[in-house]
Amino acid sequence: MPSNKHRNRGNKINDDTMMPPNKQNTPNQDYEDDEIEEMQDTDFKKFMIRTFRSFQKQILELQKSLLDKTENLSRENEILRKNQNETQKLVEQESVIVKRNQNEMKSSIDQMTNTLESLKNRVSETEERISDLKDRAQENIQSNQRKEEEIRNLKNIVGNLQDTIKKPNIQVLGVPEGMEREKGLEGLFSEILAENFPGLEKDRDILVQEAHRTPNKHDQKRFSPRHVVIKLTTVKHKEKILKCAREKRQITLRRSPIRPTADFSSETLQPRREWQDIAQVLREKNCQPRILYPAKLSFVNEGEIKTFHSKQKLKDYVATRPALQKILKDVLYSETQKHGHQ
Repeated sequence: MPSNKHRNRGNKINDDTMMPPNKQNTPNQDYEDDEIEEMQDTDFKKFMIRTFRSFQKQILELQKSLLDKTENLSRENEILRKNQNETQKLVEQESVIVKRNQNEMKSSIDQMTNTLESLKNRVSETEERISDLKDRAQENIQSNQRKEEEIRNLKNIVGNLQDTIKKPNIQVLGVPEGMEREKGLEGLFSEILAENFPGLEKDRDILVQEAHRTPNKHDQKRFSPRHVVIKLTTVKHKEKILKCAREKRQITLRRSPIRPTADFSSETLQPRREWQDIAQVLREKNCQPRILYPAKLSFVNEGEIKTFHSKQKLKDYVATRPALQKILKDVLYSETQKHGHQ
């Protein structure tokens, strides 16, 4: 107790020094202060105990709260660490995948680049081959054109040679098969002259050099008789006979109609036949058409004799002559349309 009393008195002195001057020198006041002091000391102890306990409780609660927060933070930290590890693993995996994909893409790009380069080389080679083929094709075309031209020229030469050889010939159409058994073909020709041209039959200069049928072999399935070819010694005699035949128009053998014509090669005969329809129309209009050797059309128009080697030349001329165009338009231009459709 003395210690407490001493302590209390020390507190009292301290309190007195803090109290105002009008309260420090009164005894009654000191007593009452002692009682109050004792009371305050007891209360203070209780207060201190309660405060301590409250603080202790608050500290415990705070400690518990801190522990809970620490645990939560630890758990969150662990979760974050796990997430971080997982994320890191995912990143590593993705990095590996991305790197692998990059390598694959690089490899694919390299392959595509090589493929494109190879394709470019192939295209270049193909273009070169195509160019070579075009050049060869052009050369072949030119060569073929030259060959075709040579063939045409050779055909013309052969045709001209054949026409030259056949120029003295007369071809007689419509002589029945077997009629030559009695007199031969030469005898039949003399009979034709005697029956149709009595004046020519007496002309001893007209000599038959050779006579035969064409083709040489008789086809039993053929309904019309083979043509008779009479080769005379001169072209002048042939022209003389054919002129007389044109003037008489109807020639017979034993009262059967026959038709003597000039003998031509197939190369000449075809273009001559192409003039036939046109010549017939001109003949009906009294234009005096003639098909000249080897295959030329001649006729009289506006008092002048006109000669044409081709139908194109005739078309060009007809285009400038309305009257003639009216006469020939059906036969001349219908043939053009017919060839165009073919």
